[in-house]
Amino acid sequence: MAHFVVVGAGQAGASLVAKLRAEGFQGEITLIGEEHVPPYQRPPLSKGYLMGEMALERLYLRPESFYAENGIDLHLDETVVSIDRADKVVIAGGHQIAYDQLALTTGSVPRRIPADIGGNLRGVHVVRTLADVDAMAPEVGEEGRVLIVGGGYIGLEAAAVCAKRGMDVTLIEMAERILQRVACPETSDYFCALHKRHGVDIREGVGLTCLNGADGHVVSAILSDMTEQPFDMVIVGIGISPATSLAEAAGLEIENGIKVDQMGRTSDPSIWAAGDCACFPYRGERLRLESVQNAIDQAEAVARNMMGAEEAYDPQPWFWSDQYEVKLQIAGLNTGYDRVVVRGGGEAVSHWYYAGDTLLAVDAMNDPRAYMVGKRLIEAGKSPAPDEIADDATDLKALLRA
Repeated sequence: MAHFVVVGAGQAGASLVAKLRAEGFQGEITLIGEEHVPPYQRPPLSKGYLMGEMALERLYLRPESFYAENGIDLHLDETVVSIDRADKVVIAGGHQIAYDQLALTTGSVPRRIPADIGGNLRGVHVVRTLADVDAMAPEVGEEGRVLIVGGGYIGLEAAAVCAKRGMDVTLIEMAERILQRVACPETSDYFCALHKRHGVDIREGVGLTCLNGADGHVVSAILSDMTEQPFDMVIVGIGISPATSLAEAAGLEIENGIKVDQMGRTSDPSIWAAGDCACFPYRGERLRLESVQNAIDQAEAVARNMMGAEEAYDPQPWFWSDQYEVKLQIAGLNTGYDRVVVRGGGEAVSHWYYAGDTLLAVDAMNDPRAYMVGKRLIEAGKSPAPDEIADDATDLKALLRA
């Protein structure tokens, strides 16, 4: 009987093993995770969970009993230290686990502030795992002073939570604007104004020079504009890197992640990869997606292909972010856009990305209809005229029938 082993018990790993059973795989399944809790949702960590509005059990993707009930051998608090491709075994927890096929869903790791400029001081936190958020939660409270380093979605979500908890929040972004890597200037301006209305001091074009400590705890920061400011804690949101060390040590091909083909197969035909760690071919280039959508959809595609389906993975990307009273929903990928069309105004607004006459993506802020229509248009390969989108009198749903 075949034995499939999955290394990495996050969203992708949990989705993969569940899909194997749902598709009728009758062999053995082992899921190995480094954390002490069963697979859980990560997006609520920096929002509802940090706010104290979501209990731990609500984070779990499935009840822990699901795995035993479905014949999935779940190994928690266990680290895979190496892969022996010749003998087809993984070494974990001091023992070997043989596999017929292996899937790597190792995810990503947060980038940290270097130790030589204060990154190892107590009170300096990243937002990635349950343990990360549990460590920072006691420090997130009224009257505290927090520095957020990084103006991407993780930094902005953390800033929103801290501001709602009554903290004095300063956010610095080394680039010219927040969200510069992932969004158009119009979206950046929208969220910059939103945070400023909630009292967040946003400083664009400003980096971190160093953190100062007293008795091993952070007490202040010197910024690149040569100002020094006192802080009680620091939250770092400067991006993530694919967790490829295990794959690299095993001699698998690496290219901005674990290199896979359209099926999710690595350079070793018995080893697969999915989720944040995997870099796959997409419309003439190679892409690595950091999203819940990709973690689920790619993992499910890999599960089918491990069983012999040979189906190419063609994602339909979507993302979201919750900040204060605003829900941002994103459909598509804006890479290569040369024009942004603005629809609506005020709190409910959408930004439509075009490359020439081709619709690429939509950012919808408190506008679920724009998101829904934009997503369906992109998936259908339809591109309404930009002037139609800009005209608030246009019935968006009618565009789906055109």
